Amino acid sequence: QVQLVESGGGLVQAGGSLRLSCAASGLTFSNYDMAWFRQAPGKEREFVAGRFWSSGNIYYADSVKGRFTISRDNAKNTMYLQMNSLKPDDTAVYYCAADKAVVLIASTRTWEYWGQGTQVTVSP
Repeated sequence: QVQLVESGGGLVQAGGSLRLSCAASGLTFSNYDMAWFRQAPGKEREFVAGRFWSSGNIYYADSVKGRFTISRDNAKNTMYLQMNSLKPDDTAVYYCAADKAVVLIASTRTWEYWGQGTQVTVSP
């Protein structure tokens, strides 16, 4: 049974930093594509950052480029999202996702496994 558990969310002032973690179990972590998505109130879930396991290629949404960094520790079965220079617009529930071979990295419909999410709130 695959489980993804996010942690590290919280309340931070604008300009601050947070590091989110996604602990995975029930899968061979190193063989899975992984990604972060987020969903703000009243909005659709959107792609934030993702990494293909086979190529190691990393992709970011334009809105977070230069501020967020995705990384993974295969030995710990954990993915991270380092978020710097946070803005109020970054306020959302952040979800991690996993798939054996994702087709469209930025589409929510192509990811097989999802975590329960962790809330990030950025105050002005």
